[in-house]
Amino acid sequence: MDVETDHGLDLYECPLRSSSVSCPGRNRKIINTTKAPAAIGPYSQAVVVDRTMYVSGQLGMDPASGQLVEGGVQAQTKQALVNMGEILKEAGCGYDSVVKTTVLLADMNDFVSVNDVYKTFFSSSFPARAAYQVAALPRGGLVEIEAVAVLGPLTEVS
Repeated sequence: MDVETDHGLDLYECPLRSSSVSCPGRNRKIINTTKAPAAIGPYSQAVVVDRTMYVSGQLGMDPASGQLVEGGVQAQTKQALVNMGEILKEAGCGYDSVVKTTVLLADMNDFVSVNDVYKTFFSSSFPARAAYQVAALPRGGLVEIEAVAVLGPLTEVS
C-alpha cells in the first residue's frame, strides 16, 4: 500500500487489493451514550461495523461522577455490566446479543465473585469468554469487561 496519509497508510484501502478482487465498503457507526461513562481515552464506547458491535472495556464507574463505585469487585462488576447494557441499548440490542466477552481482573482470586454477578446478566446462551489477570487497570479498577455483540436477530441452532 503506497497511498500516503498522515500515518503513511490509507486505512480505507483493501489490504488484499488486486485488479481482480474488489473490496466492498463497510458500514461503520460510532456508539456513544451519556448513560454510560464517557471514554477516558481516545476511543469510542462502541463501534458497529455492519451487524457486529465492538464494546470497549467497561469499568465499574458511575456515569454521573466518573468515579469507580464503592463496594469491591462485585459492585464494580455489576456497574461495568450495567454500563455495557446502556451502550448495547443505545445500539438497539441487549445482553442476549453478546457473543463474546473478555474479562480483565486486577486479581484472579476475584474470578468466582465476578462470575456470581456475571451470571445474573447473562442467564442463558452464555457468550464465549476469556478472563485474564492484568498488572493494573485504569483508575485502579478491579475489573474491566469488553464485549462483541451481533445486531439483529440471532437464531439458536443445535
